[in-house]
Amino acid sequence: MSVRAVIFDMDGLLIDSERVILDCWRSVAAEHALPLDDGLWLSMVGMHDAACTELLVRLLGSGKAERLSVDCKDRYDLLVEQGLPLKDGAIELLRDLSARGVPLAVATSTRRERALVKLARSGIDHYFSALATSSDVEHPKPAADIYLLAAKRLGVPPENCVALEDSEMGVRAASAAGMAVIQVPDLVPASELTRSLAQIVTSLGEVRPLLRPHLW
Repeated sequence: MSVRAVIFDMDGLLIDSERVILDCWRSVAAEHALPLDDGLWLSMVGMHDAACTELLVRLLGSGKAERLSVDCKDRYDLLVEQGLPLKDGAIELLRDLSARGVPLAVATSTRRERALVKLARSGIDHYFSALATSSDVEHPKPAADIYLLAAKRLGVPPENCVALEDSEMGVRAASAAGMAVIQVPDLVPASELTRSLAQIVTSLGEVRPLLRPHLW
């Protein structure tokens, strides 16, 4: 395998945002007196916004779902503006790959406007020469579109890119794009499916030694 570029998921992989949004959902649901458990929120990990909304509407009806989503978004946006914490090993990996001249991109299910804010407020936007978001494609993850677009914007064939992901939907998307995939599970453990599609590690700190022998 010849690695010419690395493409990162963002939420739950680089930025420790999944725990933050989980806490927002929990607290807002409690304020609305909605008895929703963590299994629901965890099932939404890796989903794009429209799919999350559809799921909530099916469970709660449009009125309650909209109020819950708006209140959660407002609370989460305030935290995003303050800057969300990074995952362990993220800065070290980004610095190492950048120092080696490896082109880097982000491929995220987050909308473009919010993704730009998250990357900037977390202080890592300057590491990336390309960004592909759910705002840029017709079919979000688990379709391959976001990863194919990220590779195109880097000017590197998909087969020469390694994708780093935390969620099953992301692993499926990157694998469908023809990329080698490394999964760093966050809140949701690796599944039997992702174990068949990706190499599983427990932290970003384990990624560097895996990539070094293959960097082109």
